Amino acid sequence: MPQDKKAVSRPGASSTLSVLRKHPIFSDLDPEAFDQLCRYAKHTTLKRGTTIVSKGDPGNSLIAVISGTVKISVTSADGRSAILNLIGPGEIFGEVAVLDGHARTADATANTNCEIYVIDRRDFIPFVRSQPALAMKFIELLCTRLRWTSDQVEEVILQNLPGRLASALLRLTEKHKLAPAGRTIAVTQQEISEMVGMTRESINKQLRVWAARNWVRLEHGAIVVLDAESLQELAEAGSGNEGD
Repeated sequence: MPQDKKAVSRPGASSTLSVLRKHPIFSDLDPEAFDQLCRYAKHTTLKRGTTIVSKGDPGNSLIAVISGTVKISVTSADGRSAILNLIGPGEIFGEVAVLDGHARTADATANTNCEIYVIDRRDFIPFVRSQPALAMKFIELLCTRLRWTSDQVEEVILQNLPGRLASALLRLTEKHKLAPAGRTIAVTQQEISEMVGMTRESINKQLRVWAARNWVRLEHGAIVVLDAESLQELAEAGSGNEGD
C-alpha cells in the first residue's frame, strides 16, 4: 500500500488529523499523547477500487479513514461477495488483526476515492500499552463490532427480505448519525444486496415498493430514508407480507 511519509507536515495535515481526534477512541487522549500518535500516522490517498488489505494479509497496521468510504467484504471461492461493513470518514478499521497480530479477517477496498492514515502495529501496540484508558476504549469498540456482526447474522437467518432490508437501512442511518430530515445513505443497490444476501433485482423491487409509499427516495448511488418509523416497524416485525 503506497504511503505519503510526509503525512503530518503536509499542507492540511492538521485539519485531516482533527478528524482522527474526533473519534471516540482518541477524543480523550491528552494533547501530548495525541501528538505522539499523529507522529506515527502515515498519509495515503487511494483511488476507487484500490485494495487496501486482503483477507489473510498480516495484521500489521491500524487504518483511519479521513475522507471517502472503505468497503469491508469477503468473497467466496465461486466469486460471490458479502459486504460486512462500510467505513466512512472519522472511523477506523483493522483493529482486530492489529491487536492480536494475526491475519486479516476480510478484504478492505476503497469504495470511493479515499484519504486514509495508516499506523504501524510496531508503533501502535507500545502506544496502547502506555495508555490504559485507550485499551479500554478498544475493548468497547470490539464489543460494538461484535454486536454489529451479531445483528447482521440474526437478520440473515431470521428475517425475510423486507425485514432484512429495513434493518440494514436503519443500521446505516444510525451508524452515521444522519439527521432525520436528511437521511441520505451513500450506498448502491448492489452494495445493499451484498449486505443482506439477496439479489440486486429483489432489492430494487422492494425499494420501488417503498418509494411508492414515500418511505424512501431512490437517487443515483444513494438511498434517502423518508419514513424511518415505518421501516422500524417492519424490521421489528421481521416476517409477514407487510413489506411485499
